[in-house]
Amino acid sequence: MRFLKIAMLAATLLPLSSYARLGGAPSTGASSTALLRATPQSGAAAPAAQPAGSAPYSMRQSADANGVTIHEYVLPQNIVFAVTWNGPIRPDMTALLGSYFPNFVNAGQSRAAGTGPLIDGNDDFRIESAGRLGRFSGMAWLPRLMPAGVRPGDLQ
Repeated sequence: MRFLKIAMLAATLLPLSSYARLGGAPSTGASSTALLRATPQSGAAAPAAQPAGSAPYSMRQSADANGVTIHEYVLPQNIVFAVTWNGPIRPDMTALLGSYFPNFVNAGQSRAAGTGPLIDGNDDFRIESAGRLGRFSGMAWLPRLMPAGVRPGDLQ
């Protein structure tokens, strides 16, 4: 019985460790599947190649057991300034947003339920979230940490 309780606790807490916390360090769990260097894209033209250490941010991609793909956008100072998600269910927003989760809750409470995508925020925190059964996507970012020349639309 004790083993069962420990296994249930581990199954509950381990998915939380696989996400970044917005405004914190990126995830380091086994679910991280790729680390990609990113450069901002402007217009239709592809950016010119940049030396390895000069990108304004890096992008880390991971997928959870439910098939939700999470992209973490990380500054060179090892701080997550934005996260995006796409999958059949909404990810654990408490774990994903960390200390910004109350901002997400307040944004959801300030609009009528079922009226379309959630688009809200201020100078400290912005969120765009939409979905229907089987297909959810969204992004959250911290405008004050966004690198110069990078727009939210550049993040996928």
